[in-house]
Amino acid sequence: MADAEQPKIIIDTDWKSQAQAEKERLASAAKPAAPASAGPAAGHDSIPGAPGQRAPGEGVRFEDLVGLLTTQALSFMGAYPDPRTGQAVVSLELAKLHIDLLGVLEQKTKGNLAEAEQKMLTQTVHELRLEFVDLTKAISAAIQQGKISPAQAGAMGAGSLAGPGIAVPPPPAGPAAG
Repeated sequence: MADAEQPKIIIDTDWKSQAQAEKERLASAAKPAAPASAGPAAGHDSIPGAPGQRAPGEGVRFEDLVGLLTTQALSFMGAYPDPRTGQAVVSLELAKLHIDLLGVLEQKTKGNLAEAEQKMLTQTVHELRLEFVDLTKAISAAIQQGKISPAQAGAMGAGSLAGPGIAVPPPPAGPAAG
């Protein structure tokens, strides 16, 4: 009688094979969605870790860290407007800090990255450094032309420059200005 009172347990062994098939399907779908050869500084849509490039449930990747630092560097070079004011924010010190952090990351991970990761990081650091030099030249030219004062340019190096009446030169046109 004890056997008749206990509920029957039904074990569905097929769920394991279904879960494995789903996992394989997601893995194969995620590989073509995020090509490793795309330059991360080519624009905000191609920045690694940008929304829409990660499969659901996927953990944080190395590309996400590079993308975070790249976005910060670009934002301090005036590539993205301040959401509160709608104006570009230029802070050469903070832009340089984030570019230098990427340089440190490049040095400290040398020999420990996959080839595609190393190439992406090296290309990102190189492009950001070029953009930084171009921006610095544009600010110097704006000073010489009288568009901004040396005091305003000093503010660009010490903090941020944005606000009414302050002309912030647009970031140089190029692959990282996205």
